[in-house]
Amino acid sequence: MSNFVPSFVSFEIPNWFDTQHLTGMLRGIEKEGLRVKPDGFLAQTPHPAKLGSKLTHPFITTDYSESLLELITDPKATPKETLNMLRQLHVLVYQGMPEGELMWPLSMPCMLSSKDEDIPLANYGSSNTGKLKTLYRSGLGIRYGRRMQTIAGLHYNLSFGDGLFEAWQVKAPATPTQTLTDFKNEKYLGLIRNFKRLTSLVLYLLGASPSVCPCFISGREHDLELLNDSTYYKPAATSLRMGKLGYTNSVQEHLDIRYNYLPEYVAGLRRAIQTPHESFEKLGLNDADGNPIQINNHILQIENEYYSPIRPKQIAMSGETPTEALERRGIAYVEFRAIDLDPYSDIGIRLSSACFLEVMALYCLLNDSPELMPEEEEALAINLERVVNEGRRDNLHIINNGAEQSLESWMLMHLGRMQPLAALLDAHYGGNDYRAAVALMQGKAGHSESTISAQVNSDSKRLGSLWQLGFTLAQQHRDSLLQQTLSPNTQAKYEVLAEKSILQQAEIEVAETEDFMDFLQQYR
Repeated sequence: MSNFVPSFVSFEIPNWFDTQHLTGMLRGIEKEGLRVKPDGFLAQTPHPAKLGSKLTHPFITTDYSESLLELITDPKATPKETLNMLRQLHVLVYQGMPEGELMWPLSMPCMLSSKDEDIPLANYGSSNTGKLKTLYRSGLGIRYGRRMQTIAGLHYNLSFGDGLFEAWQVKAPATPTQTLTDFKNEKYLGLIRNFKRLTSLVLYLLGASPSVCPCFISGREHDLELLNDSTYYKPAATSLRMGKLGYTNSVQEHLDIRYNYLPEYVAGLRRAIQTPHESFEKLGLNDADGNPIQINNHILQIENEYYSPIRPKQIAMSGETPTEALERRGIAYVEFRAIDLDPYSDIGIRLSSACFLEVMALYCLLNDSPELMPEEEEALAINLERVVNEGRRDNLHIINNGAEQSLESWMLMHLGRMQPLAALLDAHYGGNDYRAAVALMQGKAGHSESTISAQVNSDSKRLGSLWQLGFTLAQQHRDSLLQQTLSPNTQAKYEVLAEKSILQQAEIEVAETEDFMDFLQQYR
């Protein structure tokens, strides 16, 4: 381990940087949540018609399952505006859901049937695009089981204004041929590498999945303990969702997709999409009746199957793959993916968490970020596994620059260095939300019993099970959201959007003449 390049050795805000460079920052949220019946079992009802078409609605769709809602905000100028829009979407969902249905507030599902086919795949209609989306989900189901696909999370998307990169490029050592897009790609990838180095910090502070319901692990090997007769847990775990039991994939462990240069990242992803995998070949492309069951038998069916705690993103045009968009127009924003739903918030995330993620993003952007090589990735994977399973254990150590260091001292060091950036963000936006967020996280770093994961365990004990905690919180959130009303204007705007999305889906379906099997053959 001795030959790592130390990163984060010390940190000073660059002398050219000031609050004006924060102008143009945008953030958006994508939040998943399972619909459950009044008895807590997974809802079997179709996506509520009142919410519009999940194929074409810009803000309300489904992820893996018909029952797994995904709510997407517009990019907004402040965290409060983003959370406000996320709240509006939650209110709309509750207005449109069948009587008695609830949105499950935990990342880990409960009360799943033991039969995979009882988890309905999302259905996007009869267009070829819609059928391909469903086929992709069918492939995930046969590859990894549908239960894994019912795990919910939250993605925090963030971009910085061009003014920041322009000012930085002027100060940077001149590379005559480098365009602003190239420079931004370089800096965003630096942010991503540093975020990967700090993922353990996020899992400790925001992790909220220390336990699971028995249905989630039935038939699987695990080393969890019983919290009580209907909840399995690890006493000091933070985010089982991010560990071996959760949304991971042993097939992807050795892909060696790197984040040092954009062409290298794109090439790595494409290699995985073009490489067949023995175990997926055995599953076959079609069932006995000739119906397709997966898009292909490659390591990845499509780029989005690659699971990573953070991704570089560019908005794809119609017919464009994510890597084509990145290649043509560079990185537009980064997507932070290692975030559990906060069950104590009625919208899955608190303002303090959002502000903390933004401070951390700025810290990752402005710090030196040496290349991230497989050897260091291995050490980071060890750290992640330790923090996932025992992040709240007293005196837990992680590997830092090849040496063991206590997790607590490592976290407090980084949080201390983030304070000046929080002050700059507060100076730009007004108020003290960012400084308060970092101070809150410093408190959690020193007192593990104040973390969300510790609270989930103690409340599950008190109420009798994780399921009871989820159900109690789901009812509280529903009651509070249904008391909130949207302005008549906002309500009307969303109703028009829902109707328009249904018309758009119908238009796409009418316009299509190509047979799906021909379409799929070309896609393959």
